[in-house]
Amino acid sequence: MTWVISAFVCAAVATASLAVSPASAAALKGQLTAGAAKVDVTPAPDKLPKGMEGIHDRLFARAIVVGDGKTRAALITVDVGALSTETWSHISAKAERVLGIPANQVMLTATHTHSAPPLSGPAFEDQVMQAVQQAAAAARPARVAYGTGVSYINVNRNIIDPVTHRWWEGPNYDGPSDKTVAVVKFDSLAGKPIAVYYNYAVHAVLNGQLDQVSGDIPGATSAYIEDSLGDGAVAVWSEGAAGDQNPIYFQQTYDLRDIRIKDYAKRGQDISNAMPPGGQGLNKQDPQVVKLMNQQKQMVLSMGQMLGEEVLHVGRAGLERPAATADIWATQSTVTCPGRRRTDTGRAGYPGVYVDGPDVPLRLSLLKIGDIVIGGVDGEVFNAIATRLKQQSPYKHTMMATLTNGMAPSGYIPNDAAFGYNTFEVVSSRLKPGCAETAIVDGLLDLMGKAP
Repeated sequence: MTWVISAFVCAAVATASLAVSPASAAALKGQLTAGAAKVDVTPAPDKLPKGMEGIHDRLFARAIVVGDGKTRAALITVDVGALSTETWSHISAKAERVLGIPANQVMLTATHTHSAPPLSGPAFEDQVMQAVQQAAAAARPARVAYGTGVSYINVNRNIIDPVTHRWWEGPNYDGPSDKTVAVVKFDSLAGKPIAVYYNYAVHAVLNGQLDQVSGDIPGATSAYIEDSLGDGAVAVWSEGAAGDQNPIYFQQTYDLRDIRIKDYAKRGQDISNAMPPGGQGLNKQDPQVVKLMNQQKQMVLSMGQMLGEEVLHVGRAGLERPAATADIWATQSTVTCPGRRRTDTGRAGYPGVYVDGPDVPLRLSLLKIGDIVIGGVDGEVFNAIATRLKQQSPYKHTMMATLTNGMAPSGYIPNDAAFGYNTFEVVSSRLKPGCAETAIVDGLLDLMGKAP
């Protein structure tokens, strides 16, 4: 385990230091405070699960702790595919118990990298809490500013296949795709960068077939921003509504899938509509496979730099007037939609066959920092749902953080119109059509209506 901030600050020391530090004294007068930290959570090579072949780049837990003199909130993101509801419950409860941060003011998000092993358990939770504790201990008087930019590295990933004329995965340049990059920047009163919290919608799937540990696009973007800002600044990814959004340059993955389909077909197995996980079945000694995988690695760095440059551009020239005071408020609720259970198989292209399943609870979280609103959903949400929320929100500065505060038993969460497409996300969803879009949007709007 590697700590980014070398000195470990235990919870008691962190709490005590906040009580007597200049940052705390300023906060008591209404001054905003902010601190940030990151901790390496990469498993040791001998602890990797079967099928993972090594470490391409490191995984991190990144945290920002922000205070308004009356209360504090934690924005935490971890380079992992998903974080269970149990993991969120344990970490948020510990943040409340040890640091006095109310559990409903913890926003714990997964980057959704498809190149990380499942991470859970007490040791992992302690690593995440180390990032939160170190961020709390580093808090100092700060200013916050919001801005937006655009990045074109995402694309809707559901198309009509030109050969089969059925729904399949591919770049749909005309499909719904929000290009907005939302940026929340925390600086010291002297203008020194403390942290950036940025929100964007794209699947972290470029390195998925390498079968090596990687933070993928979110990890590369945060690393690039942090290197550019320097001075220990931390860049925290916020997973936008990326349920139907792929990286725009994804051809190597499609080519590798075609190679795998042909190789399996030679052995008498048809996987054209049932893709094995990761790079399972690929001959990684094949020169063509090696070339495509090396191109994927390069693409992650390229897209990380492009997205990182847009975040930096917003930070330089696109931020609104910074505020040194900002009230913090948060709340949560659960909405429930009818569920279904699929009884047949097949990745996409054909309607699924379903029977009634258990109702599906969806956790909604709302964190408000001044006039900045972060709406959290604990599932993989389609892009159009977040767009609708932002259009209807009474707050100009609204974003949606998905895969946040647990993991709903829903599978993908398509918008209502998307249920008419036999895409792999739709046919695998455990939600019946006609509920989730409005339940999420209206549910978050209702939470906004409760804000003081």
